[in-house]
Amino acid sequence: MKRIQSYLFKQVFRSVVVIVGGLTLLAILAQGLSQTDLIVENRQSALIFFYVVALGAPQVIALLTPLAIFVATVWSLNKLHRDNEIVVAGAAGMTRWQISSPIIRLAVLAGLAHLAVNLWVQPTAQRTLRETVSAARADLASSLVRPGQFTSAGENLTVFARESRGGDLIGVLISDNRAESRDYLAQRGRFVEVDGVPSIVMWEGQIHQTDSNGALSILDFDQSTFDLSPFINDSDAVVLKASDRYLHELFSIDRTNYQELQDEQKFLAEAHTRLTTPLVSIAMALIAIMAVLGGDFSRRGYSRRIALATAGALFLIMVQLTVQSASADAVLANIGQWLVPIGTIAFISLIFFKWRLPKITRVQGAYR
Repeated sequence: MKRIQSYLFKQVFRSVVVIVGGLTLLAILAQGLSQTDLIVENRQSALIFFYVVALGAPQVIALLTPLAIFVATVWSLNKLHRDNEIVVAGAAGMTRWQISSPIIRLAVLAGLAHLAVNLWVQPTAQRTLRETVSAARADLASSLVRPGQFTSAGENLTVFARESRGGDLIGVLISDNRAESRDYLAQRGRFVEVDGVPSIVMWEGQIHQTDSNGALSILDFDQSTFDLSPFINDSDAVVLKASDRYLHELFSIDRTNYQELQDEQKFLAEAHTRLTTPLVSIAMALIAIMAVLGGDFSRRGYSRRIALATAGALFLIMVQLTVQSASADAVLANIGQWLVPIGTIAFISLIFFKWRLPKITRVQGAYR
């Protein structure tokens, strides 16, 4: 790679890193706000919170990379054009391919990194994220008991403990407001699992029950077990979503599983999405190159061409997202997931490298 090509590669690479880093931090911050219930409601540590937020980063980075490639390419090439460095490169005899090849190489590398994230990093992170969030929200000792406070799990369960001492709950009150209202009062209690079912075992207490006629009955007990399973929603911990599966799991579903058969088209659409979205980075880079290098030199700048290219890039992303959404309901739409980025790459390549506008090397005519 020539020195000027290496210089151009580094300029665009730095811009991509800065843009991806900045946008990722903003996206992670927004995602973190949706996970604050881990601390507020489930009383998990800040370490768990940041770990959960970090697990969502690979997916965010993969989504932002094509946009970052476009913005970085436009910004870097426009800056080099304003500084007349592109003019100097053209005067030195460099062709359009030689000038644009460092950016295309970077886009290809970004696409390969995007593919690696889609195939391995994202499903691994998403599985770990789901397991971590599920475990945190199933941590009943943290979510239900706050010494000295009444806490609720849904509309029908309220729990109070005067204090927590060495794993034991002292001064326990449980109010069960389902079909028949029951209040459990006990000197001591503890969270346990009975045959895999989360429960609270209480000692030395009473059960106050009100029947449909409003009559109160009181039952003393030495030991009583309260089943917590009806108040736990663990549906997300059982079924893996499409974003949690590896590529081979998306193509090869379990045909004895009714739910997977129902979601077969969604899994197939997700598989094609993971394979095709890396191509968008290359298409976005070519759109940016075409915007700045695709016409004559202008001392007034390239705001109009850049605006048109930005509109084209946004249109490409919108079309790709629309086709991806349609693929979940129509199998043939998966062909469109391939045609959109490949067609864009082929069309711009033909215009830019074959059906050329005035050549950049014609310095005397083009750069007066």
